[in-house]
Amino acid sequence: MDHSITASLEDELQCSICLDVLTDPVSTPCGHNFCSACIEQCWTSSKDHHCPLCKEKYTTKPELKVNTTFRAVVHHFQRRQSCSRPAVPCDVCSGRKRPAVKSCLDCATAYCESHLENHATAPRLKKHKLMDPVENLQDYICQNHERPLELFCRDDQTCVCRFCTETDHKTHSTVPVEQESGEKKTQLGKTQADVQQMIQDRMKKIEEINHSVDLNKKNTEKEKADSVEVFRALVRCIERSQAELLEVIEEEQKAAERQAEELIKELEQEITELKRRDTELEQISHTEDHLHLLQVYPSLCRPPPTKTWTDVRINTHLRVETLRRALSQLQEALSEEMEKLSEISEYLLIKMKRIQQYAVDVTLDPNTAYAKLILSADRKQVWHGLTPQNVPNFPERFYYEVQVRDKSSWVLGLARESVNRKGMISVSPDDGFWTIHLRNTTKYLALDSPPVLLSLNQVLQKVGVFVDYEEGLVSFYDVETSSHIYSFTGQSFTEKIYPFFFPCNKGESSRPMTICTFRRRI
Repeated sequence: MDHSITASLEDELQCSICLDVLTDPVSTPCGHNFCSACIEQCWTSSKDHHCPLCKEKYTTKPELKVNTTFRAVVHHFQRRQSCSRPAVPCDVCSGRKRPAVKSCLDCATAYCESHLENHATAPRLKKHKLMDPVENLQDYICQNHERPLELFCRDDQTCVCRFCTETDHKTHSTVPVEQESGEKKTQLGKTQADVQQMIQDRMKKIEEINHSVDLNKKNTEKEKADSVEVFRALVRCIERSQAELLEVIEEEQKAAERQAEELIKELEQEITELKRRDTELEQISHTEDHLHLLQVYPSLCRPPPTKTWTDVRINTHLRVETLRRALSQLQEALSEEMEKLSEISEYLLIKMKRIQQYAVDVTLDPNTAYAKLILSADRKQVWHGLTPQNVPNFPERFYYEVQVRDKSSWVLGLARESVNRKGMISVSPDDGFWTIHLRNTTKYLALDSPPVLLSLNQVLQKVGVFVDYEEGLVSFYDVETSSHIYSFTGQSFTEKIYPFFFPCNKGESSRPMTICTFRRRI
């Protein structure tokens, strides 16, 4: 087989992970081939599943099976390779040359078994240095003296013959090549052991990192669950107190209605009796029967048997007392829940302190700023100008749409190094941006995929941006209240990332964005 074809085929049958001929070859969905063990080990040590060659990502781990036909091709190629290596021919044989069994460095000749017999019997030839047959025997012979390279010069780190030690290497430190080779093998063994230990250490570190990620994820889930439970308990407490209060009010209202009904009934009875007395008085006042008038006069002049209604009121003091008691119970319950909320707040403050340990000094790079952007002398502030400036056309320059705090509109966050730097830019994690956005003074958005509307209690004055590169985490914080705003989690950073700003130039938004000198506040 032609050497160039063989080399090309060997490249095609090579695993790009171990750089050796494929063993139990499997194919990824993108069409690339790897050793089954290599790709499994690669995915075990990685957070996601992707092709190590073209970096294509897979949402789920592909089910890979050994390609038996491809494996047979690899085995056939390996057999052909082992068979295609020709034996070293004997230099003495005439006609059909037999394979050599030894090469003599003193004779610079390869011998077959029969022609080597003299070296075993002739006293002079017994002293010659023999070795396994090789094609490039000249590489083992000193080019100056045509003698075997038997010695190693430690001063010049090269192989020499015995005549060399009498000339150029006379004062140098030399040892037999076998001795130097043995020592080098020992050193290589130690180096290999060190490399293997480094591999083990790094694999262990990967396990530690994965364990830390899992532990942090569990802690985060627990924190979220605890926070949700506190608020749920608070809502349940309020709902329960509200229900009890409404029930008491309803009972008091019914009691007041029953009392009113009884009083009205009693009043109506007295009105009926008074009307009857009024009729009698009307009749007797017009009678001509003087004797009868005198007889009934005493009974008619006496006041009718009625109640004094001046101080009669509907009883409402019980309702007031009930309201006070219910409000007191509600206040008690709220106090307990607020204490729990205080504990959560204290935890968040501690977490904020821990995050602020990673503070770095950020300055703006004029070489990457859009031509309309104006930077301050200390590179801590940026305005959006009205007209483009005459600036060098650096290859890393790109168009910004940016802005900051104390403004009616802004975008703030991070961008990876390879983002689109010309024309219209789509700002989302899929395009290499992790940002939050203030729109129309009060509307806050996390520009995720899709964008997320943020509910904030107050206008942001200072925003903290926290990045954990290895964790794939970008978090935003309200520095004034030490509260969390939004986090982009599970991101995959494979290149440099930089701060990203968009200063608008309308109304209040024309104010500069300022990178503050970090001062610990909590």
